[in-house]
Amino acid sequence: MDLTTKYLGLDLKNPLIAGASPLSNNVDNVKALEDKGAAAVVMYSLFEEQITHEAQALDTFLTQGTDSYAEALSYFPEPDQFHSLGAEDYLEKIAKLKKAVDIPVIGSLNGVSAGGWMKFAEQIQQAGADALELNIYYIPTDPFLTGAEVEKVYLDDLKTVRSHIDIPVAVKLSPYFSSFANMAVKLDDTGANGLVLFNRFYQPDIDLDELEVLPDLQFSTSYELRFPLRWIAILYGKVKASLAATTGIHEATDVLKAIMAGADAVQLASVLMKKGVKQVEVILKDLKQWMTEKEYNSIEQMKGSMSYKSIAEPAAYTRANYMKTLQSIK
Repeated sequence: MDLTTKYLGLDLKNPLIAGASPLSNNVDNVKALEDKGAAAVVMYSLFEEQITHEAQALDTFLTQGTDSYAEALSYFPEPDQFHSLGAEDYLEKIAKLKKAVDIPVIGSLNGVSAGGWMKFAEQIQQAGADALELNIYYIPTDPFLTGAEVEKVYLDDLKTVRSHIDIPVAVKLSPYFSSFANMAVKLDDTGANGLVLFNRFYQPDIDLDELEVLPDLQFSTSYELRFPLRWIAILYGKVKASLAATTGIHEATDVLKAIMAGADAVQLASVLMKKGVKQVEVILKDLKQWMTEKEYNSIEQMKGSMSYKSIAEPAAYTRANYMKTLQSIK
């Protein structure tokens, strides 16, 4: 049975990728993921704020006391005062992971505003990353900002990052565009080697006792796969970029649905945080069992078989699904 697939031009032994999560902060965790069968790992995200904060802190240290006597060398900081604010540690972690495992290691940059932080992509490449996932976490709140301007932010970010590195770049993005299919094609044309669907925006909550707005993390469920499933099925065959499903991948059946819709790979995160790295092995075992029972010989054999362009009634992915769902309610 052939479980191999190609994602971002990388040859993977199977479609299971450990998505960006705190698990990748520990080398032993990543080694365990590889041992259990994960085909690649996406590093936890390095945030724009971390990089800019480090640069500002360093600038403060180096300019402090510049009007004093030249002999006052004590004004200059010790290296450990500005070294471990996140960015340099991130590079070191990539280098360590590359030495510890044989599976591809994909870096992750999370940000939105145009700026020098994007140049850090080059350092991620130099540290040994096999690819980069550009996580554009953007919630436009300006009522005078047009949809075209929002799209331009994404495209400009991709162009800038693309200009600094040669390794493959995947864009992890939200579905909140007025014409998502068109945006996907624009990203494809701008140089995205992959599209990761979708970025899961964490919604805030309100504490009624303390009257505070609070961050609130809820792990995904398999039901949430339906959103990326639809769009992967629609985009399959319409873009050159690899397609990866994330959000809602918890069981082998979720993996199978994503692959049949047209995904080249899937990313696991919530299920690994809840059940541990051993779940990779469980999913792989169930995946092989299902393929054996249904007489599938390879991942490629089923890829895109249930996509928009492959099924007899492609309208099932559009309004027809909406109408049938409503009519089914008794």
